[in-house]
Amino acid sequence: MSYTHGMTPRERVVSLIRTGSADQLPLMPITMQFAADLIGKPYLQYATDYRVLVEGQLRVADQFAFDHVSAISDPAREAADYGAKIVYHDNAPPAIDESDALLADKTALLHIKHPDPLGGGRMHDRVLAIEELSRRTGSDRIIEGWIEGPCAEAADLRGISTLMLDFYDDQRFVNDLLDFVMKTAMSFARAQIDAGANLIGIGDAAASLIGPELYEQYIFSREELLIRQIQEMGAMVRLHICGNTTPILEHLGRLQPDIIDVDSMVSIETARKIMPGSMVILGNIDPVRTLRDGTPQSVYSAIGHCHLQAGPYYIVGAGCEIPRDTSHENVRALTRYAREHKP
Repeated sequence: MSYTHGMTPRERVVSLIRTGSADQLPLMPITMQFAADLIGKPYLQYATDYRVLVEGQLRVADQFAFDHVSAISDPAREAADYGAKIVYHDNAPPAIDESDALLADKTALLHIKHPDPLGGGRMHDRVLAIEELSRRTGSDRIIEGWIEGPCAEAADLRGISTLMLDFYDDQRFVNDLLDFVMKTAMSFARAQIDAGANLIGIGDAAASLIGPELYEQYIFSREELLIRQIQEMGAMVRLHICGNTTPILEHLGRLQPDIIDVDSMVSIETARKIMPGSMVILGNIDPVRTLRDGTPQSVYSAIGHCHLQAGPYYIVGAGCEIPRDTSHENVRALTRYAREHKP
């Protein structure tokens, strides 16, 4: 698929963020299992060997004319380096074993240490992916690093259900845990930026589960600090919170990341009304019912509706990861819409 354009992909994204204008709409969907399948590699290799991830990201970006490449693979990298028990599957993402959470005993927080992002573990593997993507793409495409947000990482270490109870039962412990994981998040972001990332994605899915009061009390100021520090390091920030974030849209708008993903459970019209008009919204179409199960024509129309509701500050993508069994024709419908429309 070949498209001519006046801007490089990186210039396109930066211009949209800064001015709301570009030669074409940027195209930045999340691809993980889809990218691994595209190169015929089991997902275990994609998630644990940076060279396979790089191969997959370069292939998917070239084949579908994406404006970025990304080192996202799974939420277990930081947790693995803390020493959490991770379950590895041959052809599915690594997952946290919550039945044997690292911090099942809260006092264990006193003894664990911050992992070194360059210490040879899974975080280091992601940094190596960023280095290789930077070497292979230069300044052409956006190079996206990824970290877990404070609520998500706290849930990974404590267990999501247990953490939900902690919010009510032990506020001091929750604050200590959140402050602890923030330090690792910042050092991991810095290592990826130093390696060549010019955009850091923050995945904080658990934050969609706690409601606006707890979000304001525990998460807002920490996400805000994380975003500001990454921006001060010289990178842009993409905030990705899966699920129904409608109750916290006003809070998310005040955070002012450079890009915010809006999942399909949220009305994009509502998101635009609540959040600032210059906030860049990415995605929103249902990855399964619309993107995977639709037709090229229905996918094209759905993205057009999102663009209309979001206005010029919009990036083409799905509400979350493109499912691995999505037809290539449906993914190309995303590309076709992006390349045929300006903000």
